[in-house]
Amino acid sequence: MINDNIIEIDGLSKRYEQLTAVDRLTLAVRRGEIFGLLGPNGAGKTTTILMLLGLAEPTAGKIKVCGFDPAFQPFLAKEKVGYLPDEVGFYENLSGRDNLLYTAALNRIKFSAAQERARHLLEQVGLTSKADEKVQTYSRGMKQRLGLADILIKEPEVIILDEPTNGIDPEGVRELLALIRKLNQDKGMTVLLSSHNLYQVQQICDRVGLFVEGKLIAAGPIKELAFGLFKNDPVLLEVEAEPAGKQLIAALEAIPHVSRIEQKGNRLLIFCRQPVAAGVAGAIIKHGARLSHLSQHDYGLDEIYHRYFEGGI
Repeated sequence: MINDNIIEIDGLSKRYEQLTAVDRLTLAVRRGEIFGLLGPNGAGKTTTILMLLGLAEPTAGKIKVCGFDPAFQPFLAKEKVGYLPDEVGFYENLSGRDNLLYTAALNRIKFSAAQERARHLLEQVGLTSKADEKVQTYSRGMKQRLGLADILIKEPEVIILDEPTNGIDPEGVRELLALIRKLNQDKGMTVLLSSHNLYQVQQICDRVGLFVEGKLIAAGPIKELAFGLFKNDPVLLEVEAEPAGKQLIAALEAIPHVSRIEQKGNRLLIFCRQPVAAGVAGAIIKHGARLSHLSQHDYGLDEIYHRYFEGGI
């Protein structure tokens, strides 16, 4: 049977004297997926990434990246991995193109091949018109896009992005996330994305891992995490009706499969075990209320994240 995991982490821990930065982490990232490592600052995400890159030594546990153990085979692992840190460093007095060619030379790529790769990558990341301008003139968003080109020039099997959208304006964030998704789709590139931004992770990730105080508390596709957490009321209807009085709410609560209702003025959040939108609409009209909005809402990362904390995890 072919092992489809490109990253495998088993019982990984990292301790600094009395501080446990990563605590018995077990995780697998599949080839060709975008996996989001989600957690607040200080949760241990960057420490985990440094161990994946062979830049920090584990206290305990095992890691395999592209079949190599980065603790004992760091150079072989690094050949397969591209890493974009939070703060991207370039030679500011060189152009974007020259920075890429320098990285290519460090990776022993022939100059003719490097020139062609640099040209293609600069086009991919939307920097062709700025290719020969000095990096010191680039915005932060442009530097992040150049950073993607820089890690791709050696054609890695997996790319690791640590808080890649920090400090970028909303339009720059949108462009960068779209670029990451396109690279994944066009090249089958495996992406490990570390972030504390729930919305951005939800936009592009196939699976997510929730990371808190060095521990992985849950991992999986967002819909599966939501179903596991909200299995007693997996369907949420958002309703706006006027007037939303006690009699109407009592009638809605009496509908089969409605488990509870939260009221915020004329806005009602109806938690259900099964979809009952038609029954809810009918009950509102029957009671003479004016229905101005009804929608079925899928639980997102924000609700999932907060539900885990409410559960004391």
